[in-house]
Amino acid sequence: MPSFVPSLKKILLLTAVFMASRAGAGELQNKFLSHAEVEMKRTETVWQADKSNSTNTWQFARACFDVAEIATNATQRADVSRLGIAAARELLAREPKSAPGHYTLALNLGELADAEAPSLAAYKLVHEIEHEFIIAAQLDPDFDHAGAPRCLGLLYRDAPGWPLSIGNKHKARQWLERAAVQSPDYPENFINLAEAHLRWHEQTEAERALKRLDALWPSAQTNLTGVEWEKSWIDWDKQRNAAKAEYQRQFKHTP
Repeated sequence: MPSFVPSLKKILLLTAVFMASRAGAGELQNKFLSHAEVEMKRTETVWQADKSNSTNTWQFARACFDVAEIATNATQRADVSRLGIAAARELLAREPKSAPGHYTLALNLGELADAEAPSLAAYKLVHEIEHEFIIAAQLDPDFDHAGAPRCLGLLYRDAPGWPLSIGNKHKARQWLERAAVQSPDYPENFINLAEAHLRWHEQTEAERALKRLDALWPSAQTNLTGVEWEKSWIDWDKQRNAAKAEYQRQFKHTP
C-alpha cells in the first residue's frame, strides 16, 4: 500500500499544517493527477455502492487526499479534501476506534488547511490534525508503514514552536524515531529522520540514518513497485540525494 503522505510534504510555516511540495510539472504533474483522479472516482463508485463498508469509506477518503495533495489550485484542493473529511467523519461516527478513519481525517484536514492558508481557520486546524494523528498512532501505529508516527514527527519537526504553534524538537525526535523502528523497511521513515538530524547538525545520527537508508533501498525498490509508487520514488530519490549533499556540505565528507 503506498504511503498516504507525500515524500516532500512539509509543514506550512504560517499555519503549522502540512503543505505538499508540488514535485514535478507539466506532463508528469498531469500524469500523477490524472491517475489520482481515476482512483478517486473508482473508490467513490465502490463507496457509494456500499457505504456501510469501512474499507470502502477510508479508501475513498484516502483517494481524496491523494488528489488534493497533487492539485495545483487551492479551490480544487479544498473541495476534494472536504469530500475526504466528510467520508472520514462518517466512518468515525460508526466506528470511533477506526485508525484509518482518524488517519485519513487528519490528512484531509491538513490539505484543507493548506488550501485556506494563511488564515485563522487554517491555523486552528493544527491542533485537530495533531489530535487525530495521535489517536491513529494509538490505535494502529503500523498503519501505512507507521504513517501516524511519521506524520506526527514531521508536524512537530516543521511547525513553528511555542507560542506560535506546536513545533517541538523533542517530540519530533521521539515520533520520527518511532516511525523508523515501527517500519524499518520503509524509505521515507529514514529520509525524514536523516533530514531532521541534518537540520539539527547531528553528524553521527545523520550518518546512521543515511546508511540505514542505503541498506534498505534495494529491497524497497523490489517490493514497492507499480504506478502507485512512481511519484514516491521520484520524491524519495530527490530527498535522498539532497540529504547526502547536505551531509557532505556540513561535515565535509560523504556519509
